[in-house]
Amino acid sequence: MNASTDVSREQPDAQGTGPLLGAELELEVGPVAHGGHCVARHDGRVIFVRHALPGERVTALVTEDRGGAFCRADAIAVLAPSPDRVAPPCPYAGPGRCGGCDWQHAVPAAQRRLKAAVVREQLERLGGLSELELDALGLTAGWAVEELPGGALGWRSRVQFAVDANGAAGLRPHRSHQVIPIEECLIAHPAVTAVGATALPWPGVASVEVVASSMGDQAVVLTPREEAGKVTPPDLPDEIALLDAGGRGAAKPVHGHARVRERAADRDWQVQADGFWQVHPAAPETLVGAVLDALVPREGESALDLYSGVGLFAGALAPLVGERGRVTAIESDWAAVAGARRNLRDLRQVRVEQGRVEVVLRRLALRRVNLVVLDPTRSGAGSRVVKDVAALQPRAIAYVACDPAALARDVRTFGELGYRLTSLRAFDAFPNTHHVECVAILTPTA
Repeated sequence: MNASTDVSREQPDAQGTGPLLGAELELEVGPVAHGGHCVARHDGRVIFVRHALPGERVTALVTEDRGGAFCRADAIAVLAPSPDRVAPPCPYAGPGRCGGCDWQHAVPAAQRRLKAAVVREQLERLGGLSELELDALGLTAGWAVEELPGGALGWRSRVQFAVDANGAAGLRPHRSHQVIPIEECLIAHPAVTAVGATALPWPGVASVEVVASSMGDQAVVLTPREEAGKVTPPDLPDEIALLDAGGRGAAKPVHGHARVRERAADRDWQVQADGFWQVHPAAPETLVGAVLDALVPREGESALDLYSGVGLFAGALAPLVGERGRVTAIESDWAAVAGARRNLRDLRQVRVEQGRVEVVLRRLALRRVNLVVLDPTRSGAGSRVVKDVAALQPRAIAYVACDPAALARDVRTFGELGYRLTSLRAFDAFPNTHHVECVAILTPTA
């Protein structure tokens, strides 16, 4: 790579009215930070720089300055590149282009090291763990996020495309409402690409989600624009289900089935096409394995599966606690609850409750449980749920987290309530992006 690499001169949406907005700054790039950017400084202000790597010297275009303590910028030219830098394989990756892949400009091994550094930093800064505690967990300088099978491209089994005013499907830049029409998304699973959504016209549609399940099902979920009225979608092959998400609740089938089939944890699952399921094909099996290996469920034990979705962890726990055991799954989404009850109907020891976790936990008035699995949304469980979980005095808690900052905040709260982080594994379930999936295990301090 040349000493000076022109990344892009396309300017994304400018935001704010601060003095640096639109300025081009030569910056020495510092450490990686949570959110897919690195930290640099200019005249006493923090600059969060995307499309850069630690140790680089870059020219950065300031894309957001609201006059506060920090700005946002994009590296538009690399003056001194990192040895970990590569040319992004996707032509839509880069400043002002698709915002989905933050780190295509880094080799996959470096991406996993950067994610590990972010997890450690968040646990130290927000979680309150000391360097000695982090080292004892194995989160040392050589620690890296674990790779999943399948490589860094062609893994994403659910892709949501935005649609522009002309009906062309594409993707949005970072922190922008623009739509960039594309021919192909390189991280999309081949079965997603085969649907050909980016080549079809979508008049009157706001977004199109393409789903390819692990058992070969394909579905397209369209969301009409509010002002569009009745939408006439393009013709799709009969084997591809088409759903309309324009009404309230779960998307309704236009033709085909509303659900797709998945396989994980030695069971078949039915999932609403627009519902939640891990987007990396290897993630469900990997996460279930990490949870069960750490918790070691025993015959006759009681367990909670909180934010249970269609019942993945409950279904994996139930055979291990046996018919004398008990698994209570709690989920707020009605469609997911219906799916869980359908998926787990053969397991008499499983009870599925619908409602917000913090409400249902108090309504059930449980006195004690042996095990808890939490798999909350990106915002985390929050202090109220953490306090209610700790009050049940489980012998072990598995916390599955897609956001290391939220995980760290909840780990701190658990620590104040007598539960310490005793192990942590992190998985690269989202290659070429800054996202990472963690499985944290907490046990009583006494």
